[in-house]
Amino acid sequence: MYNLSPKMKTNMKKIKILWTDDEIDLLRAHILFLEEKGYDVQTANNGTDAIDLVKSNFYDIIFLDENMPGLSGLETLSEIKAIAPNVPVVMITKSEEEDIMDEAIGSKMADYLIKPVNPKQILLTIKKNVDQKRLVTQQTTSAYQSEFAKIGMQISDRLDFNEWTEIYRKLVFWELELSSSEDLAMDEILKMQKAEANHSFARYIKKNYASWFKKDIGDRPILSTDIFKQKVFPLLDRGDKVFVLIIDNLRYDQYRIFSQVLNEYFNTQEEELYYSILPTATMYARNSIFAGLMPSEIKRIYPEYWEDDDNEGHKNIHEYELLEKQMERLKRKEKLYFEKVTGLKEGRKHTENLNRMLDHDLSVMVFNFVDMVSHARTEMDMIKELASNEKAYRSLTLSWFNHSALLDLLKALAENKVKVVLTTDHGTIRVDNPIKVIGDRETNTNLRYKLGRNLNYNPKEVFEITNPKEIFLPSRNVSSSYIFASNTDFFAYPNNFNYFAGYYRDTFQHGGISLEEMIIPVVTLTPKG
Repeated sequence: MYNLSPKMKTNMKKIKILWTDDEIDLLRAHILFLEEKGYDVQTANNGTDAIDLVKSNFYDIIFLDENMPGLSGLETLSEIKAIAPNVPVVMITKSEEEDIMDEAIGSKMADYLIKPVNPKQILLTIKKNVDQKRLVTQQTTSAYQSEFAKIGMQISDRLDFNEWTEIYRKLVFWELELSSSEDLAMDEILKMQKAEANHSFARYIKKNYASWFKKDIGDRPILSTDIFKQKVFPLLDRGDKVFVLIIDNLRYDQYRIFSQVLNEYFNTQEEELYYSILPTATMYARNSIFAGLMPSEIKRIYPEYWEDDDNEGHKNIHEYELLEKQMERLKRKEKLYFEKVTGLKEGRKHTENLNRMLDHDLSVMVFNFVDMVSHARTEMDMIKELASNEKAYRSLTLSWFNHSALLDLLKALAENKVKVVLTTDHGTIRVDNPIKVIGDRETNTNLRYKLGRNLNYNPKEVFEITNPKEIFLPSRNVSSSYIFASNTDFFAYPNNFNYFAGYYRDTFQHGGISLEEMIIPVVTLTPKG
């Protein structure tokens, strides 16, 4: 933990307290105790004086006697809240009557103490209501500092896919913990540790990814192709009605903040992380989820349902058909409801069509909102400002979720005892390092992976696949190859390089190799009750 220098302690702002009690002289020992602890305490012996003091001074916390002559504590509380609505007010009373407590709580007081109070009670109340943020920051910083070295040692070790999953869980945990603290230095240290982890993870993927397709689950991670077979169909076999929700482009850290809302309506039966296939892009990863097949297998078996990478706007128009084909291959007979939501009006419509979903054994819905925010952030300055960093990006997606038709739908599904499998097709990463690549006119436009002939690049900067069949990816011709960006790199052409490097720097992209793009949630939610 960092130690404060005497000078810093001297410069720290003193917490100002107003204590109002008609017997304030009898509380002199309490006030001296607080002053010895470094607090600035002012006093009043009636509600009118207290209100005047609040009008002319700022206080961090106010202690207020409930039973005073003249203005009562509750009347004084009401006046204070009109002047300083955000200052915590602690009511102190001799009465334990429930109606007085209810009235005080309804008046938005911060805490409630019963006389006689002792100095330690007062100190605890101050720490809880005023010092909490500083104490949380201090404790969180200390805890992460002790964990930092352990995570660093693990990152430098030879990890398997399960261990990488746990590393990513830890990093997201600390990212969320530190985002609620005020220690910017530790934020920067965590960013550096995540960058180091992504460098090591990219090396791991380059070395091991191709071998996964020769192994069974257990010896390899769950992949996009396994989601329905491993996570959905077993629930149907047990007789459950199942709703599968695929939120496009949802990272694990975003799911973690959604989960705080979902916990009110669902118990999390299973929260797992699985690996998106490469490229971590919608037409590959999501088509593989629905087909239960790798992209080259889809193109070979169902060529009518596979669109080439350069066919903009039509890459995922056959998801329903691909899921039907997967169910046919596995001889599944369940009634299937399928919808894709790309706008707010559509979302409202599906909430109204709940009864149609309940008539089906399996309902599947794709929500594209998070992906739309990611793209809008690149193209619109206002969205870029609203989602200026990782914390703000999470906050924006949480705000959408809290006010979305999707949440209304999930509440209704919980009321109707429908199990929910919530997942995504890939995550996204904020990029900042442009690297040069040259391709012909048929080369695709994605910034995190390239597919084409005669690609010109620095092999040390990419993960290159010169034989796409090796990782079950389709190719247009025998000379086609794939390259994937890792870490926070993105591809830019030499022509007008500086313009495009500046335009796409600090945007969220997907398609390449990173913990954020590849290790993503699949969660089974069971309605409460």
